[in-house]
Amino acid sequence: MATRKKETAQTIVHPTLGFGVPATSDPHHFIVEIPRTNTGGVSIVENLGMQTHDHSQSLIVRVVLERTRWTAIRGEVQRAFNARLKERNLKTSTWKVGPNPVDRLLGKELCVLAWAVEGMEFDHIPIAVRNWLALRPEERWWLFGMTAITTGGINDGNKGWRLALRHALGDVAQHEIFKPRQPQSKIQSTEKDTAQGTVSLFDFE
Repeated sequence: MATRKKETAQTIVHPTLGFGVPATSDPHHFIVEIPRTNTGGVSIVENLGMQTHDHSQSLIVRVVLERTRWTAIRGEVQRAFNARLKERNLKTSTWKVGPNPVDRLLGKELCVLAWAVEGMEFDHIPIAVRNWLALRPEERWWLFGMTAITTGGINDGNKGWRLALRHALGDVAQHEIFKPRQPQSKIQSTEKDTAQGTVSLFDFE
């Protein structure tokens, strides 16, 4: 019986890097760069990988968080991501100094929270974290997509969807603001990414 269970586990485990990044050639993923100094900002960079033919445009700096703001969210984010990884018998991870690879869908979810807290009053950050945790993964993906289209750059923090995320997650109860608006958005996104050869271990939640 033990041998059978072991064999079953082995068939569903995939080699990964960091927080769930498939160990394939140049996948679409995110990188959380944590500096060695305690005062340096933490950058979240989207690496489009093989989706782009122009390597000079393959890296998009989505946000740079002050270290104190990153410290305020890192623990809950790590716990949430590792819980998702464990559900798939994937290797868990911890935040380390230097580059931390993050699965492309988990990275989108992280950006939503980071964008919300980047200019938020500090005592509202725990509220934002609780509201972010209450969102379903596909809701976070939808919010990332809507925000990234118009205000997804490093200098877009005080306008449009970025500003809306700050107020929505930090000021009010989550259930009053976010409703599932496009139930098919997850499937549509997956089909598009699959056509482009993108791999994620979280496509079919």
